[in-house]
Amino acid sequence: MMFRHPWAFFLFILYVPLIVWYVAKWRNSNPSLGVSTVAVFRRYRAKGKVVLMHFCFFLQLAAIGAMIVALARPQKHDSLRSSTIEGTDIVLAMDISGSMTATDLKPNRMEAAKEVATKFVSQRTNDNIGYVVFSGESLSLMPLTTDKAALINAINGTKEGSLRDGTAIGDGIASAINRLVSGQAKSKSIILLTDGTNNAGDVAPATAAQIARQKGIRIYSIGVGTNGSIAITDPYGFSTTTIETKIDEAALQGISNATGGKYFRATDSKSLRKVFEEIDALEKSKINVNNFTQTEENFMPWVLIAFVAFGLMLLIRYTALRRIP
Repeated sequence: MMFRHPWAFFLFILYVPLIVWYVAKWRNSNPSLGVSTVAVFRRYRAKGKVVLMHFCFFLQLAAIGAMIVALARPQKHDSLRSSTIEGTDIVLAMDISGSMTATDLKPNRMEAAKEVATKFVSQRTNDNIGYVVFSGESLSLMPLTTDKAALINAINGTKEGSLRDGTAIGDGIASAINRLVSGQAKSKSIILLTDGTNNAGDVAPATAAQIARQKGIRIYSIGVGTNGSIAITDPYGFSTTTIETKIDEAALQGISNATGGKYFRATDSKSLRKVFEEIDALEKSKINVNNFTQTEENFMPWVLIAFVAFGLMLLIRYTALRRIP
């Protein structure tokens, strides 16, 4: 049994003033009549009528209570659900090197990437998702998890400069693989987001791609930003430097092709959003769900109880407790 509007039970507070009023009224109702003798009244017994008067008040409370329960909309739910869900394990590997603060994407590359990544994560309700960051080295920030709130907080809390600078693409992929091998899903993939060329780390990107292929892991690589001279700002916002950036598209394309994934290029915030939308469509979970749900309203019995109680109260009032004007 469930209630559609449980807040209606607060109306039972009305019982307090009603009971206080009734008790006060009863205590103050002591009529008197002066007569020469009470002998004629001895055969009358008021006790039964007093009980009936109290019973009428009880019927009033019962009618009010039944109407409150009816307002709360009691419902009975019958549900039969058979579902088969094949979840997807995904690790997001994000480049957080200094060049990710370039402003060719607004407000900058990293913030634009974080925005679309959080939206992507929030839409993947049935998947285990992990989070890895890399620059001159890699760091796994979140294991595979279904706790989307914690994952989004980790993504939003990512800052440039928290790791040694550089671009260790191979190490980032290797850290993502280490997270995915413990997953139970049949479908496993890495979303690799970078704006540069591998120039640091211990693992070559091609080697990491071969390991991913052996493990049955697809890599969707995304080249973020434009090539050429880009202005970047230090983490504290005090100085701006112009650097040359060049995305190694051939290497990223090779990584994706080797694992059965796909390479994307995002030169602005709009195209980056479209990339994540396409990946979201490619990596949809397979869900087969058969649901049968029946909701039965059960407020009518309570309405009938209210009417019966109120009707019985009126019947007693106008028969046994009838007053002469």
